[in-house]
Amino acid sequence: MSWLAAAPATTTPDSAQVIGYPSLFLLVLIGALVPVVPTGALVSSAAVVAFHRASPLSMLLVFATASLAAFLGDATLYWLGRRGMGSKNGSRWLEAIRARAPEDRLAQAQAKLAEHGVAVLVLSRLVPAGRIPVMLACLMARWPVRRFVRGNFPACLAWAVTYQLIGVLGGSLFPEPWEGVVAAVVLTVVISAAPGAWRRLRGVVTR
Repeated sequence: MSWLAAAPATTTPDSAQVIGYPSLFLLVLIGALVPVVPTGALVSSAAVVAFHRASPLSMLLVFATASLAAFLGDATLYWLGRRGMGSKNGSRWLEAIRARAPEDRLAQAQAKLAEHGVAVLVLSRLVPAGRIPVMLACLMARWPVRRFVRGNFPACLAWAVTYQLIGVLGGSLFPEPWEGVVAAVVLTVVISAAPGAWRRLRGVVTR
């Protein structure tokens, strides 16, 4: 993470890690609940720093921290959505999920969920902007929390591995950690923006 890479010279590696891992956990957890935090870029940045430390333990801790935070955030958001589905007046959490799931994406998610089941949930975390429509599709299909959690666990593991590998790639291309962090952030932003840009371009071409 960038704050680890920029830690003062007086800060020991151990103290920087004590600060960094809880911060990574908290930010990924918040990003899972409020999908405006670029959690993929955070994980990739943390992986860059761990890569330059050449420490397998640091890499393992980044993976464990990111996947656990994503899993707990998703499970909490789904539980809050289920409560909203069971309430006459809904909930602000359910409305927030609906607001981030366009009708066309929701329809696609529902069709794929009906056909492929849990596999779609696993893949949804790897597709930019795919998590929320699939989560809403699960809510509308009345999946119990236990079923969602079973499918979401491997999804969070796959997500953490993917963005950690992006960070390792960025870290391996540059000698300085901060350069690798910049490269990893740019790469994750490009990956996240590519599907939306492609849809807009296709819409312009087909008009």
